[in-house]
Amino acid sequence: MNSEHKKTQAFEQVLDAYVSRRGFLRNASSLGAAALASSCAISTQESTSQSRSDLNPPASLGFKELDHTIDESFSVPEGYQSQVLVRWGDAIFDGVEAFDPRSQTAKRQLQSFGYNNDFIGFVPLPLGSQSSEHGLLVVNHEYTIPELMFPGSPKGQKLSREQVDVDIAAHGLSVVEIKQVDGVWQRVTSSQYNRRITPDTPMQITGAAAGNPRLQSIISKDGVHTLGTYGNCAGGVTPWGTILTGEENVDGFFSGDYKSTDEADNYERFGMFKRYKNWGEYIDRWNLDKNPHELLHMGWIVEIDPYDPQSKPKKRTTLGRYKHEGCNVFINDDGHVVAYSGDDQKFEYIYKFVSKNKYDKDNRAANLNLLEEGTLYVAQFKEDGTLQWQPLVYGQGPLTEKNNFASQGDVYIDARRAADLMAATPMDRPEDVEVNPVTGKVYAMLTNNSDRKADDLNPANPRPHNKHGQIIEFWPENGDHSDQRFRWELFLLAGDPKKTVALYHPDTSDRGWLSCPDNCAFDRLGNLWICSDGAQHSGIADGMWATEVSGSHRGLTKRFMRIPIGAEMCGPFFTPDSENLFCSVQHPASGSSYDKPSTRWPDFSDDMPPRPAVMVTRKIGGGRIGS
Repeated sequence: MNSEHKKTQAFEQVLDAYVSRRGFLRNASSLGAAALASSCAISTQESTSQSRSDLNPPASLGFKELDHTIDESFSVPEGYQSQVLVRWGDAIFDGVEAFDPRSQTAKRQLQSFGYNNDFIGFVPLPLGSQSSEHGLLVVNHEYTIPELMFPGSPKGQKLSREQVDVDIAAHGLSVVEIKQVDGVWQRVTSSQYNRRITPDTPMQITGAAAGNPRLQSIISKDGVHTLGTYGNCAGGVTPWGTILTGEENVDGFFSGDYKSTDEADNYERFGMFKRYKNWGEYIDRWNLDKNPHELLHMGWIVEIDPYDPQSKPKKRTTLGRYKHEGCNVFINDDGHVVAYSGDDQKFEYIYKFVSKNKYDKDNRAANLNLLEEGTLYVAQFKEDGTLQWQPLVYGQGPLTEKNNFASQGDVYIDARRAADLMAATPMDRPEDVEVNPVTGKVYAMLTNNSDRKADDLNPANPRPHNKHGQIIEFWPENGDHSDQRFRWELFLLAGDPKKTVALYHPDTSDRGWLSCPDNCAFDRLGNLWICSDGAQHSGIADGMWATEVSGSHRGLTKRFMRIPIGAEMCGPFFTPDSENLFCSVQHPASGSSYDKPSTRWPDFSDDMPPRPAVMVTRKIGGGRIGS
């Protein structure tokens, strides 16, 4: 059987099993397979007739969608307005001098908003309220691009010691109090809550891996106390008001030869990539030749209490060590906490955690420890539309000393290898995984995987050379998220339907298709809002799209935002009333240089480089975003 036949057969299986009954547009022009094209045409005709029925309810997303133009600006639909809320270099404390990119210091950067803002969490003030006009903004700073930060455009592996100190200080997170005054959001620089969390912030390792001898390093003699967080991609906000931040591509921060360490197998399976920082040339902590276990301190979910600026962040080892895109929490009907997370690398997995203890809405102190004990699972997607959650429990199945697991802590440290042994389904870069608060269904953003071959397909990842990604929907049939058996379906296959196999609502416009879904959020109606990372490779601007998830408009994606050239959109987050939408514009002008940037957004001033920034969007005159 040739690869083209295999490819067509895989698509037929997936589309017939999971899509035909959903009434989506199925375009197979790129395959040139007559049988598949015929099947698609029939489905399109039937679903179009249904979607245009007079019985259809009005759409909840009535905005006029944007086109796909790539330019230097940030754009929203007619009737909406956006504000730059905070940018790299903006002071978050009183008494800090104005930002000057030509004379940066580590001291000033530690008092200012960091670089490359990614995840955004908004928690209302006061604690326990549902305020949509006053709260704390907590933002990840994933990584830096020195070529866009410093005059002369130095590469990250060639920074001076002074530049390295600034570079380190620009990572981590920012906690900033914000308040809406006369319809305009303002930073409260005098706030007692404002805080910078950096790679040097004292933290504590918790859970079964805490104290494991493998975690002993030059900064941690006991394997419990540690320092800092970086490589922070997406995250989540817990019902008890803490922030979960995911450590993702942390391997590139280290110097030295990982293959010569006693953790070479772990580091290899962790996906060691090329080095893009030279911190280890000046500081032994980031040099694996001198500190071989430091990398094991990274790759975790970190829980932070933004309401207590004196609190010590906790690394929750029970959620496993891998390249976390983020982590999102759902309270099960029985009170157990369920947390979902994706491992953002090609052919990696989707995970679920179920807490040992139960949530108590009246006992925040107890809830602060809910992620310290529980069971971690990994997803196995089956051809019959079921999803089996395989437990990663020491002593069960292959997770024994025979396979070099000496404890539950080892299972968490080697979570990827444990998942391999449990026959988890390799996915096309699992990124954000979130639960719809209205329907209780879970949605996973799978960004892309150009390395997937035609002979390595599975129903959840059905396209070879997948440049555009997909969205998968899964749920427990009885509503119990602690169950080990779920159902699943393909919700969307992204890409231009005129050029590739794609799944959309038949009424999706030429502006509505998207590529490379990355982060997501839900508004108070349960509509799905999708951010992209990599759409520019398809000739369109990255940005944000929205769609309903049920009814006759299910899968009808509409473009809502468009961001500047070179940028990635991420971190979407609504205030409780869904009338304010925060989002991150990360690395504008990526691919260019400080001296010759492709855009100078958002300042558009000759004395300022492009600056990553958090935007807040509102409807002119007020109202629900999307209406």
